[in-house]
Amino acid sequence: MKTDSLFYRLFQRIPGLPLELAGLDYAAEGYVFRSEEIKQTAFRLDGVLIPPKKSNDRPYVFIEAQIQPDEGFYSRFFSEIFLYLRQYNPPHPWQAVVIYPDRTAEKPAGHFADLLQLPGVHRVYLEDLAGVDRCSPSLNLIMLAICPPIQAPELVRQTLARTDPLPVARDEWLDFIETILVYKFPQLSREEIKQMIGLQDIELKQTRFYRDVFSEGEQEGLEKGLVKGLEQGELAIVLRVLQRRLGPLPETLRERLGQLERPRIEALSDIMLDLPSVVELSAWLERMG
Repeated sequence: MKTDSLFYRLFQRIPGLPLELAGLDYAAEGYVFRSEEIKQTAFRLDGVLIPPKKSNDRPYVFIEAQIQPDEGFYSRFFSEIFLYLRQYNPPHPWQAVVIYPDRTAEKPAGHFADLLQLPGVHRVYLEDLAGVDRCSPSLNLIMLAICPPIQAPELVRQTLARTDPLPVARDEWLDFIETILVYKFPQLSREEIKQMIGLQDIELKQTRFYRDVFSEGEQEGLEKGLVKGLEQGELAIVLRVLQRRLGPLPETLRERLGQLERPRIEALSDIMLDLPSVVELSAWLERMG
């Protein structure tokens, strides 16, 4: 389960979530979450919350979801932050947030250990959320992502039963829940997931997956005869996610994607959130033949 990719997707749509996780009391309005490249180096910061330009009191927040243990993580993370600050010299203060699934995933910081004592450096251990009785809807998604699979169905039911305001539209909220469950239960079909959590047909069809992407792709496939309607619907979802992450795809690349058969479409859906560029997507297609 590539949970780090899921976290970055959540942070992009709910930028206040990492602030809430770290207990940072800053207004989330106006923040934008994105990856940032440091010019003339091999470094890229996976996630930076960028405050509004006119709010110099609100900090840049450098965020990493460090799911797998990495002996060299702190060396890379702090080096990237300081190079970024030197290169761009933003007028804002800065904070750093590292998100671990549990304390066993954290490795010693070595030469950078003293930096962990800075008041602006925050370490979040998601295992601590297990003892929280009532949390915000946003944190509910994180708890769903990290809970044992056996607890997921009941947690989903509790999440869907909430009546407090959501940080995004309900159809997108359902889409997030469905995505988390697809990550958590890759062996199950969407129909089996729907039955597992007791989600009604009418509610499932309100998600973006069923309401527009799938139905449009299915109809297009039936009309053009490119692939079976079901396969074209799945391909339409993959294309939308890829274009949201990588930007407009070249027409030649879209044509190659349109020729994929269902096993290749499913394989691409498993890795599409981890593709960093159009070049990597093209290389993946070459490897697939």
